[in-house]
Parts: sequence; structure tokens; C-alpha cells
Amino acid sequence: MTPAVHAFFDEATNTLTYLARDPKGRACAVIDSVLDFDYASGRTDTRSADAVVAFIKEHDLDLQWILETHVHADHLSAAPYIQERLGGQIGIGDQITTVQNTFGKIFNEGTRFARDGSQFDRLFKEGDTAMVGQMRVDVMHTPGHTPACLTYVIGDAAFVGDTLFMPDFGTARCDFPGGSAEVMFDSVQRILSLPDSTRIYVGHDYKAPGREVFAWETTVGEQKARNVHVGAGRSKADFVTMRQARDATLAMPRLIIPSLQINMRAGHMPEPEADGTSYLKVPLNKL
Repeated sequence: MTPAVHAFFDEATNTLTYLARDPKGRACAVIDSVLDFDYASGRTDTRSADAVVAFIKEHDLDLQWILETHVHADHLSAAPYIQERLGGQIGIGDQITTVQNTFGKIFNEGTRFARDGSQFDRLFKEGDTAMVGQMRVDVMHTPGHTPACLTYVIGDAAFVGDTLFMPDFGTARCDFPGGSAEVMFDSVQRILSLPDSTRIYVGHDYKAPGREVFAWETTVGEQKARNVHVGAGRSKADFVTMRQARDATLAMPRLIIPSLQINMRAGHMPEPEADGTSYLKVPLNKL
């Protein structure tokens, strides 16, 4: 099966949202949606999600799944907004509970915040499958960037989230709570064990030095040969040394504070307070 894939690029957060469509029918899935957010004013906007919704309506598609590759730290999820307008189930990896427990403590969430993943419709574990029309979605648990990262393999396409970037940019950081460069290397090797012709769709692109255009589609074969962090047979020890040194130089993502609080709730805002307004917390000196 070769799904038809349409990409939506959000330049404000360098995020890719994908729509994977059954080539033999109307069924589709949305992967890693974006809710626009202006940090200075605290206002959200739905223009990115509306573009996805409009595309689905224009092509008379049947949205069956709204999938998250992980709890993103650099953008807000629009999953509930899209679900409200088009239906579909929201899915994420079952290790979301680890992330919820970790960040529930960091943000000092009260007992009203459930840490059992119940905000999502489906919690996927390694080896699970789902159907999008006649297309089978195979779930690979690929942690390292976060404990809950998944890769969704749909036919000849793999949606890898933040695990891999384009070959000239490498791999994602591993220094968030629960991250591990050693585990990341093993997860990457699992992805690279897929057939060389497998299309890889990355979760972000930042234009590596010398590249003038954004890009988001590559292949397993290209990653094995040219990925600057893991390609050409690089050893695990060398990767871990490189990754840890590089991560030590990186600042926190600009939207990590709002993103984590909202995305660990499946894109829902925190429970409104007595005045009917939802509020975000800023934990001082914890991240």
C-alpha cells in the first residue's frame, strides 16, 4: 500500500503536519497537528488547523485518526479542535503516562489532572495496528527524544516525529526528562531496518546550513547513507558522545512551557478556574 501524503508546513514552529490518505478510498489520518499560539498575548489561533480541515472537506475525505507521534515541546496540538469538526479518534503511545507523571510533578498539577492517558481515545503500544480505510498502520515504539515517541508505518511511509530529521540535519535532542541518547540510537536503528525505499516523513525541518529550501521527505536508504548523526555506519558510542555534547549547548524550545501543559492533555486546555479562564503555569528553575 502506498498512501497519498499531503504535508502542511508551519514555518512559525518549523513543524510538519501530515495527512495520510487511503489511495483506494476516502479514509485518512492526520499526524501531528498544530494549534497556533502567540506567547506574548497568550492567544491561540486555528489558521494552521483550519487549513487541514479545509483540505479534508474539499476532497470529501473521512478522517478516522488524529495521531500524535509524542508529546511535543515546541508546538501546541490542535487534535481536539480538528476532532470536534471532523470526528476521528486521537491516538498516542501508551508511555504517555510516564510523560504525564513526570511533567505533572514539574508543573505541580493537582489531582484533577489524570495521569492515566485517559485524555486520549487510544493508547498504542509497540506492535499495535490500526486501520485507516484499507491501510494498516503499524506502530513502532521509538523512544529516546521522549519516553513516549512513536513511529507510524503506513504502507511504504514512516512518520517518525522528532526521532529523525532530514539527513543533513541529523537527529532530535535527547536531554528532556526521560530522554536518552543511547535509547535514541537503538530506536533509529529500528527505523533504518525498514526497507531502503521506505519514505520517511520528518516532524520538523530547520534548513541545515547551506540548504535554501525547507524539506521533509527522505528515505531509509538516504538516511542510512547520509544522515550526519547516524549515517555511514556511525557507532553507538560516537553517536552518544556527539548527541550529549550537542544537547548541552541547546536552549529550551521557545514554546516548551505551554506546549507540555496542553499536549499532555491531548491538546485540551487546563481546567478553567473560577473565572472561567484556563491558565498556564511557569515553573521557575525546573527546566
